[in-house]
Amino acid sequence: MMEITMETRKVNTKNLLKFILCSGFGVLMFLVPIPQGDSFTTLLDFLKSGLKGLFGESLSYIVVGTLVLSAVVSIVDMIAKPDIIRNNHYLKKAFSTTPFYLASKIVGAVIACMVVFGVGPEMIISADTGTSIIDLCGTLFCIVISFSFILPFLTDCGIMEFLGVLLRPVVRPLFHVPGRASVDLMASWFGASNAAVILTREQYMKGFYTKREAGYIMTNFSIVSIPFCLLIANTVGIDYLFPAFYLCICVVGVVLAIIIARIPPISRIPDTYRKKTGKQLNEEVPDEKNVFAYAVEMSCARAEKFSLRTVLSGGFEVVMGMLFDLIPIVAAWGTIALIIATYTPVFKWLSYPMGMYMSLFGVEEAFAVAPATLVGFADMFIPALLITGIASVKTKFIIGVLSLVQIIYLTEVGTIIIKSEIPLNLWKLFVIFLERTLIAIPVIVLMANLLI
Repeated sequence: MMEITMETRKVNTKNLLKFILCSGFGVLMFLVPIPQGDSFTTLLDFLKSGLKGLFGESLSYIVVGTLVLSAVVSIVDMIAKPDIIRNNHYLKKAFSTTPFYLASKIVGAVIACMVVFGVGPEMIISADTGTSIIDLCGTLFCIVISFSFILPFLTDCGIMEFLGVLLRPVVRPLFHVPGRASVDLMASWFGASNAAVILTREQYMKGFYTKREAGYIMTNFSIVSIPFCLLIANTVGIDYLFPAFYLCICVVGVVLAIIIARIPPISRIPDTYRKKTGKQLNEEVPDEKNVFAYAVEMSCARAEKFSLRTVLSGGFEVVMGMLFDLIPIVAAWGTIALIIATYTPVFKWLSYPMGMYMSLFGVEEAFAVAPATLVGFADMFIPALLITGIASVKTKFIIGVLSLVQIIYLTEVGTIIIKSEIPLNLWKLFVIFLERTLIAIPVIVLMANLLI
């Protein structure tokens, strides 16, 4: 009873204002849709685009400088182990790494230099491989810079506690995750999937998700944004079917999320919190409490701890980790994945069974589009490019939806997940990718037959 009384005391004018105003700013930046042409975006996306415009052509050189600096300093750390890095929390997070990740950083730096300065084999520097990835790294750079110091307004001011308590009765039994995970889903829907994955990673690091919950959210809730869905529909020539197209994405996404939570490998991930932080989550409503009142109490208790210092320290930690530790890995692994997808027949060989599988459900031109069902593991835009010449509208619809519910794209979110502390390696991610693909196809075919 004493603990409940103490939480109740935190509901005062100061904490309520911090919760409402600061959380309101975070929601406004991350979650409120802003009209943009025929679609909509978020203020955070406007900020990201503004930064890209501000940097202009120099952005690619900034990316090269970041990747080269990361590789050089990490080499120095690996060889000399200087105290200035090892004894500094931020520098250690950014530059102290394993031999494998050090090699990845070096490869990423070399690829960036080759692309920007136009030297090296075509398969590395072409628009379909290295150039595409370095452009993505530039986008990630702007996302990290723009959202790192705004993220705490969404995660640390009480809105996640408020929604977590209110939505727990629905979200927990359906998806086996806390109610606060609904914020991750909305951030992805209206913003960007990689931003949502980073948000989930930070919530795990702070003790609000277990390993299993974080891994599940990253691989199921981080759906691509609505504007990108519209881009895919336009690319494959079915934009006039967009309402049905997006309805199918939402329904199939929910079906997949319900099933994937209950099968391996997600179900076998330890349901334990990070040792350094322990469990910080408290969404269960005491019997004597009203749900809404308890949601406000939890929000005010969280808002009381929020300060400018936490914004700066948390934001700077995210910036250092993302810029010097994550983006180099994206450059290396993303380029390698696209080279395999673009210049080798690997995906064509692997996709023959998928052609047979789709034929069972009556998909037209099944073998012609089979490679598009697997190549999405490398990048989410490639499947759309592979099916532009397909005649069947229904097949375009099916593959378009499939490419957007597979979620686990190495270039966008896969490398972020692998580099996190969540026990999901490349093989497990591929297994989840296959599970989502195999389960989704019959559901999409059924909905396509009903809607088109």
